[in-house]
Amino acid sequence: QVQLVESGGGSVQVGGSLRLSCAASGYPVNNLCMGWFRQAPGKAREGVAKLYAGSSGTSLRDSVEGRFTISRDTAKNAVYLQMNNLNPEDTAMYYCAASKMADCSQSLNVPGTSWGQGTLVTVSS
Repeated sequence: QVQLVESGGGSVQVGGSLRLSCAASGYPVNNLCMGWFRQAPGKAREGVAKLYAGSSGTSLRDSVEGRFTISRDTAKNAVYLQMNNLNPEDTAMYYCAASKMADCSQSLNVPGTSWGQGTLVTVSS
């Protein structure tokens, strides 16, 4: 089982930036499909960014394209979500996810995926 711990959330104003971190233990992040999800109050959890196992391939939700970047640090066994030009619609609890699935193009929001406890991001105008 992969253990994940997120950090880096907080309150920022519109246009601000935050960098979320996800520290993993129990398995190398380079061998995992890694992702960031978010869930706003009253809304379903949605995928934000994905990092493919063993490559630099990524995918981003359309609404964050050009503003968010997902990356990994294999030495620290961690994954990051750099969020720039934040707006109030980005306000949510953000969760790190990890899966050993063979095809990272599939949704990570499936049974067997490991999840962190979440970190709250609040963007105010």
